[in-house]
Amino acid sequence: MTIKLGVPSKGRLMEKTFDWFGARGVSLRRTGSEREYSGEVDGVEGVELVLLSAGEIPRELAAGRIHLGVTGTDLVQDKLVQWEQKVDPLAELGFGHADLIVAVPSCWVDVDTLDDLDAAASAFRAKHGFRMRIATKYHRLVRAYLHAGGVADYQLVDSQGATEGTVKNMTAEAIADITSSGETLRANHLKILAEEPVLRSQATLFRSRVAKLDNPERSALRALCAQLSLE
Repeated sequence: MTIKLGVPSKGRLMEKTFDWFGARGVSLRRTGSEREYSGEVDGVEGVELVLLSAGEIPRELAAGRIHLGVTGTDLVQDKLVQWEQKVDPLAELGFGHADLIVAVPSCWVDVDTLDDLDAAASAFRAKHGFRMRIATKYHRLVRAYLHAGGVADYQLVDSQGATEGTVKNMTAEAIADITSSGETLRANHLKILAEEPVLRSQATLFRSRVAKLDNPERSALRALCAQLSLE
């Protein structure tokens, strides 16, 4: 049996994850074509590389089908109820930084805080007869954040495409989304509320709390953590 390590299957997240492990003496590499989600691990015995989408990794960790996984903090906390009981963060990897923020139209000159947003939402409902729509992919995190901030008269609408475009397309009045530079928000005439973000996210190595381990797997996990200087 082997330790299964889930890593994003493409793009900069995969490349930077490979670099992070490589700098610590563990070589990860894809085998076969880009359509084949298989890979190899050198530098430590008993570890198998599993290539998955970043969004799949939290679920696979929570189900115990992989032992370790690299994914964003935002994805773990949004996709997993009581995530602390299912996964354990072992190391922040120092890349993939992004903030989950709430943004409103730039022309809303009097809306800069959550209190302002609450007042605007109440006024919007009184004028239009329905709740202000906030487009997001991160329902759990955003709902908890707005509740804690005292914002009441709103509804979350699901966004599976370009969230920043929903205000321009008049399918939402505000958005909550991940941003790293803010350039796309500015291009769509949106501004970030002057509050702490919903979440500051980065790529993180997580360990499954529920994946079963036999003795050889425990030994392999200890050896890997030692090689990565995590103990």
